[in-house]
Amino acid sequence: MKLNVAAIIVAAGIGKRFGSDLPKQFLKLNDKTILQLSLEKFCYSNNISTIIVVAPSNYLSQTKQIIERLNTSKKIILVTGGKERQDSVWNGINEATKFSPNIILIHDAVRPFVSNTLIDKIVEAASIYKVAIPAIPLKDTIKVREGDFLVKTLDRNFLYAVQTPQGFETSLLISAYKNAFKAKYYSTDDANLVEKLGIKIKLVEGEYSNIKITTKEDFLLAELLISRTPHF
Repeated sequence: MKLNVAAIIVAAGIGKRFGSDLPKQFLKLNDKTILQLSLEKFCYSNNISTIIVVAPSNYLSQTKQIIERLNTSKKIILVTGGKERQDSVWNGINEATKFSPNIILIHDAVRPFVSNTLIDKIVEAASIYKVAIPAIPLKDTIKVREGDFLVKTLDRNFLYAVQTPQGFETSLLISAYKNAFKAKYYSTDDANLVEKLGIKIKLVEGEYSNIKITTKEDFLLAELLISRTPHF
């Protein structure tokens, strides 16, 4: 039986850390916005049935124009973001449930280099384990800070950097969000809300190229990556 999978593309941030008047998801790499590049990956995936784009309230028209440029037959719905990322994702979840998906994927719009291979792996793993997220081993030594001093070194063999897309069985994701809101608990990581229910998270090997564009240095790296990736 073919799964009904909805993807929520979170593009509601305003980019405080980036330091630009324009939210970074609307900046261009070559001739396409970062948001468009991310959306195209999910449009290309045969596993995705519906795409929900969550955008800032004052950038809805710009987002609509980007969606209209996409050459796709997939259903793409635009919704308004909330105060925090968690509120924005919840708006997306509420819209996605109208299409009765078995699985919901949540992806940061500012990760435009996600591959279709990774998307497919997350869908498959989530369908088996109910929740699956991509993560990569840390390369650097990680230390704990107390005041102006570094007091402890963590064993990096047990540490991973988490990425998106993250995949969830729909009912489990809804339960996790309702539990978080009831407890007045907020997190920028969706899988963390599922952890609060005592559920183990299936780890899927991520991709080092699946970078998140958060700072101007990240953007420079993205420009380099896209210049060396002909299919973009």
